[in-house]
Parts: sequence; C-alpha cells; structure tokens
Amino acid sequence: LYVPDQPPKRLVAQMARYSQLALTLPAATVVGWLIGEALDKRLHTTWLYLVGLILGIVAGFVELVRTVTSSEGK
Repeated sequence: LYVPDQPPKRLVAQMARYSQLALTLPAATVVGWLIGEALDKRLHTTWLYLVGLILGIVAGFVELVRTVTSSEGK
C-alpha cells in the first residue's frame, strides 16, 4: 500500500547507497592510515603510514566510482 507521505522504497534505497559513500571514503582513508602506522611501529620505519594513507584514499575512490557507475546503469 502506497502512503503519499512516505517516499518510495526505491528513492530510500538510493539515498542509503549515496549516504554510504559519506562514510566509505573517510573510513577507507583512516583504515589505510592505521595499517600504515601499525606497520611503521612494527618495522621501525617512518614512511609506511603515507603508503597506507594513499592506498586507503585510492580504495575509497574506487568504491565511490563503483557505486556511482552501478547506480547509473540501473
């Protein structure tokens, strides 16, 4: 039963998918940075956190592109 005061389920699902991006990109960046920091401490280096940070950012953008392109195709 459709209630006019509530948005359609498809719109709600699309809003949820895009709001996921607001968390995915920063989370991937932080996780990459933390992994790099842990490797720095374990291997006694000072530059691996940058590698982790860059890889986290790249992973976040890849997920962003995947989500946007998959929703455009539907």
